[in-house]
Amino acid sequence: MMKRHMARELAVQSLFQMELSDLSAQEAIEFAVEGKEYDTFVEQLVVGVETNKEEIDQHLRAALVNWSFERLGNIERTILRLAVYELMFEPKIPVRVTINEAIELTKAFADEEATKIVNGVLGKVAQQAVKENS
Repeated sequence: MMKRHMARELAVQSLFQMELSDLSAQEAIEFAVEGKEYDTFVEQLVVGVETNKEEIDQHLRAALVNWSFERLGNIERTILRLAVYELMFEPKIPVRVTINEAIELTKAFADEEATKIVNGVLGKVAQQAVKENS
């Protein structure tokens, strides 16, 4: 079985590709995995984010303080959407795992400043998710 971290990386690459082109979720995943086998978790994440994008973006906008949604870089926005999807729609995944994974992805794909933004935004969204899910 593919490690979940790798699945999240592929999901970020797929979602990023979809943001920049008109590829479907399936086409973007196939592009990202380049013919290798992949876990169904990749598809679950990509389709989940795409299906719930409007609600996810509302949570992101509400959590951004002194920063506009439009100012976020594409990769940061993609990673945040993935993490917010997990926080809001995948309650079996521990909050700290989601946030740690998002920070690791940000370190891999973006710069140091982005890590602080991602951490701060997800902290706020996580508090809201805990309230809504309790």
